[in-house]
Amino acid sequence: MSILSAYMLPHPPLIVPEIGKGQERAISHTTEACHEAARRIGDLRPDTIILISPHQTMYSDYFHISPGKGAKGCFSQFRAGNVKMEASYDTAFVQKLCELADRFAFPAGTYGEQNKYLDHGTMVPLYFVNQYFRNYRLVRIGLSGLPLIKHYELGQLIKEASNTLGRRTLLIASGDLSHRLKDDGPYGFQKEGPEYDHRIMDVMERAAFGELLDFPEDFCEKAGECGHRSFTVMAGALDETALLPEKLSYEGPFGVGYGICCYRTAGKDPSRNFRFQYEEKQKAALLKQRDKEDSYIRLARKTIETYILNGKILDLPKNIDQEMTAQRAGVFVSIKEDGRLRGCIGTIQAVQDSIAEEIIANAVSASTKDPRFSPIEPWELERLSISVDVLGEKEKIASPDQLDPTRYGVIVTKGRKRGLLLPNLEGIDTVEDQIAIAKRKAGIGEEEPVELERFKVIRHEAGILDEE
Repeated sequence: MSILSAYMLPHPPLIVPEIGKGQERAISHTTEACHEAARRIGDLRPDTIILISPHQTMYSDYFHISPGKGAKGCFSQFRAGNVKMEASYDTAFVQKLCELADRFAFPAGTYGEQNKYLDHGTMVPLYFVNQYFRNYRLVRIGLSGLPLIKHYELGQLIKEASNTLGRRTLLIASGDLSHRLKDDGPYGFQKEGPEYDHRIMDVMERAAFGELLDFPEDFCEKAGECGHRSFTVMAGALDETALLPEKLSYEGPFGVGYGICCYRTAGKDPSRNFRFQYEEKQKAALLKQRDKEDSYIRLARKTIETYILNGKILDLPKNIDQEMTAQRAGVFVSIKEDGRLRGCIGTIQAVQDSIAEEIIANAVSASTKDPRFSPIEPWELERLSISVDVLGEKEKIASPDQLDPTRYGVIVTKGRKRGLLLPNLEGIDTVEDQIAIAKRKAGIGEEEPVELERFKVIRHEAGILDEE
């Protein structure tokens, strides 16, 4: 049986009266909407509730599905240890979901931390559900640092598992909206905060789930949201499904946004195949981009494809541009997938005999040895965009006043520790941010004094030659 309904629910602990101690009255519309959603869940009497929580165990490249027979929890961390709950897991559903993940080589399963305690992203929604219905089994799933499209794909696997098992299933996407709505809020104000909340509530009220995949990562990060990935998993579970959406409430009096929407399923709708639409759009954009790639990027791409597919380092092509073989320089190769950084490795000064060989060496490293990411897999190759930065001469400077993050890269040095940051990077708008990030990369303390150097780069990106 397909998924019966799905719910976008927030998880502010203070909405629980024993925690809020009166503060919950300031979000009375949210409270009433939570009760209304829980009543609807109770009326449906589901066999299984799938709950996606951003506060469940989270890995950068893997979705954790809670193993075992069940878990328990309480709100002791919020000084309400007397409010307790237990949940029994739908072990057959978990097994089926893991089988599907294995079949499609999808990074999800029960490996990793065996956390038997419920997180508050799970408990707050269930606090309301349990007041109206308790005879269900739970499947509890965390998020990952993978691209949004992978979260959508996880939702599709959830849908297939539900159909295969014939479960009366519903899904709860637990997530608050922006945490940066007010100066006096717990996380301060960012202009992206209210912008995000306005945009996400418009998308969710219309059930325009394809638009979830278009939110830039840096925009979501600046807004300080914690639900977008949960909502995207829910969207995937409702792929090709006709919906009756309803917005129940939105509030943000404490500087954090709380939105509640309900989605009742109403048969099939093949036009809502948002993953397919997104991937077709991405393929078209990448093909157009590849047509504009210059010889520097083509060399990096050919290197990556050769190494990932064959495990061999590309021999230096014979027909390569002379400017790449006659000169030496430091080079950085940057790789993005679906707009997100997927690897970046480079050299501050020349190590190889030519720029071409520098590109080949660093392209291999960027695709397989960046410690922040797992090695690139063959299925990812067609989704990659690549840029190559050729570094100019370094110049010592006496003051940060001589920096400009749009024109100059920076090198910070403290003893043997050195950190480099390229110029004109998305989301880095100030000299202070530029220096701070370079220090973190080098393992240098934020307040430690450093020697500064600046440099320009020639950036090769989608066939556009930029001299920064």
